[in-house]
Amino acid sequence: MKNPEPQGTGAVPGAARIDTLDSLREHLQWAVELEHATLPPYLCALYSLDPELNPEATEVVGSVFVEEMLHLTLAANLLNAVGGRPRLDMPEILPPYPRRLPHSDLELSLLPFGPESLEMFLRLEQPAPPGAPPESDGYETIGQFYDAIEQGLRDLCEQLGEREVFCGDPARQVSGTHFRHTAGSLFAVEDLESALAALEEIVEQGEGTARGEVWDGDQDIFHPDRDEVAHYYRFQELKLGRRYQRGDTPQSGPTGEPISWDPAAVRPMRPNPRPSDHASGSAIRTAQEEFNRTYCTLLQQLEQAFNGEPQQLGGAVGTMFTLKGQANALMLMPDQNGATAGPTFDYVPPEQRS
Repeated sequence: MKNPEPQGTGAVPGAARIDTLDSLREHLQWAVELEHATLPPYLCALYSLDPELNPEATEVVGSVFVEEMLHLTLAANLLNAVGGRPRLDMPEILPPYPRRLPHSDLELSLLPFGPESLEMFLRLEQPAPPGAPPESDGYETIGQFYDAIEQGLRDLCEQLGEREVFCGDPARQVSGTHFRHTAGSLFAVEDLESALAALEEIVEQGEGTARGEVWDGDQDIFHPDRDEVAHYYRFQELKLGRRYQRGDTPQSGPTGEPISWDPAAVRPMRPNPRPSDHASGSAIRTAQEEFNRTYCTLLQQLEQAFNGEPQQLGGAVGTMFTLKGQANALMLMPDQNGATAGPTFDYVPPEQRS
């Protein structure tokens, strides 16, 4: 994520401090959009893996995806806590891939699991270097963006008082929902202390505790005898073919038991597929359009859940299972040059959804 001159965003690294409630709400909506933007690339990589033949890679990508869903919900809780309204069901949430991470220069693509997607995930989850400044726009790492939000929260609480900052309706908080396959915590945000805890949960699961630790502070839910490795280092394990063990550091690299994945057991999805690649009414395009309708229904359910209807999360889980089946069917459909088809994640207006 190291490019000092972001292009196409109008963003300036380390831009102005977040010093008004409106600016805070704007940046927390960006956080919602940022966390969502990671989901389609992770889903494509996950759907491309045969879980029986690639169990370790499936476990890693699946666990990171679930924790990104947790981060999305915590970002929505943060925005609700300060009187905002999380938005997901809108055309701007799904620009065509490849696309930029919101307010950053990192390019995201829809790819099958493999060396190219691993490198993209490592850039996405890259820890902020020691002493890196907060960056409210044009950020180089996600941690620096969240540092700017933390700085803004602290400043505004000092200027206005916590009660003025945390003016949102507590009934809009989503908590008590158990996210499977993660030891991470989902909790209500109601004051500065819980807001800082939510930011810490998001950053440490991605980058590691105390900026410079491999671990994220939880126990590994799949392997209770192990400490859980942060996202960046989980992908390093897959890249380097070895697990981290106690005593390892970012400098030492992983020195534990081997971990592997089989390229032959990855469905060769066409990178960054588009419906326009296929004729209207063709089998692939029809399946892609069906997937897109389902995905946008999921966005609608999540937006409703984050705006006072938490019971919609149950329906969202069911929609996720439907998506998985539709994506698996797409990745069994032959496309050009030995590739298979894949989902395109295009926005479908509500009136066009079944």
